[in-house]
Amino acid sequence: MASQGRIVVFVKSNGLSIALMLFFVITQIGMSWVGYTQENNERLQHGRTAIDYPAYLMSDSFLEATMENWESEFLQMFAYVIFTVFLFQKGSAESKPMQDLVSVDADPRASSDPNAPWPVRKGGLTLRLYENSLSIVLFALFLISFFLHAVGGAGKYSEEQLMHGGNAVSISQYMLSAQFWFESLQNWQSEFFSIGMMVLLTTWLRQRGSPESKPVAMAHDQSP
Repeated sequence: MASQGRIVVFVKSNGLSIALMLFFVITQIGMSWVGYTQENNERLQHGRTAIDYPAYLMSDSFLEATMENWESEFLQMFAYVIFTVFLFQKGSAESKPMQDLVSVDADPRASSDPNAPWPVRKGGLTLRLYENSLSIVLFALFLISFFLHAVGGAGKYSEEQLMHGGNAVSISQYMLSAQFWFESLQNWQSEFFSIGMMVLLTTWLRQRGSPESKPVAMAHDQSP
């Protein structure tokens, strides 16, 4: 009974991340399976032999398709974290209040909390890195995804070129191609549009019980 209780507490304490990761796994598996099916359809149409599912998961096609989307997500989150430091949207639940100082602006160097994270108590360069660690990690994840998109995309593009009598390309050549930037920008624009709509819509619309929404009774021109 005690172990069951701990499991219940753990699930309740981590329900949001568990649900999101579960949906990620489900949709990633779904994407990989339909991508595998599509890949083999194309291979058979060109007179080539089909590949098995594990081989597809290790292919450039799967790497390119996955990283192409991840890079846009991490870019959006990085930009959003940075922009919300110094940019405002009056009345939006996604923005800091325009005039009032809030807790996220507090200088951690003034904290005397013994339970503060270790970098806060350490101070110096460690604290400097820690107080910007969210944007640093998000940008690093973007760069990694961006590079892996280029790696997988170059391999996939080269394979297609060779099938049609063309020449393979290097990673740097592929990164200078219109194909690479079309793949990137078509995702980037949708991410910035969607988060921009979130910023605007939370000014006037509400979802009771969600921390992503203002209180239902709050005036439109106020920020929570």
